[in-house]
Amino acid sequence: MTPNKQNRQSGQSTGRRQNTGSTGYVLGAATVAMGLIAGVYYIFACCVMPALARSEDRVYVEVMRNIDDVIQNPVFFLSFAGALLLTGVSSWQLRGQPYRWWVWAGLAAYALGFLTTVVINIPLNNDLASMTDPTAAREHFEDPWVAWNVVRAVLSTVALGCLARALVLYGALRRGSREHSPYGV
Repeated sequence: MTPNKQNRQSGQSTGRRQNTGSTGYVLGAATVAMGLIAGVYYIFACCVMPALARSEDRVYVEVMRNIDDVIQNPVFFLSFAGALLLTGVSSWQLRGQPYRWWVWAGLAAYALGFLTTVVINIPLNNDLASMTDPTAAREHFEDPWVAWNVVRAVLSTVALGCLARALVLYGALRRGSREHSPYGV
């Protein structure tokens, strides 16, 4: 069997740069980071915000301000920005592969969620921090923040699903390549 025919049968593109040794690791790290971020937004949507909704205005505003203060830390930032950066790097590394569309779809979904955070949720957090009347602050903040958090939870979960699918296909293609290789690697 010719190398080109073997590549076509295993789903590899011909004439494209082959994956580097880090390709699978980057895709895996992007998937993990995306899972962490999707989990943060999910837990806010189904637990944190419904629990806070039971609180009086002063407590609600104080807790949300405290959350906004403590979430701004290097560990959270690594996963928040890392999910975007790692998915972007992975989309570049996998540009010639047949499952690249899954990574690109994941990148697009998370980019929209990232943009939602930067354009809507962070300004709402800043507004909440600067307002002095707890009742007015909550009325301005709660409904739009909760709604847009659900949007970014859905987008990051879609991105996670896309990356997980790409990771499964990457693994299947790698296994198929090893089976067709005379060296089994």
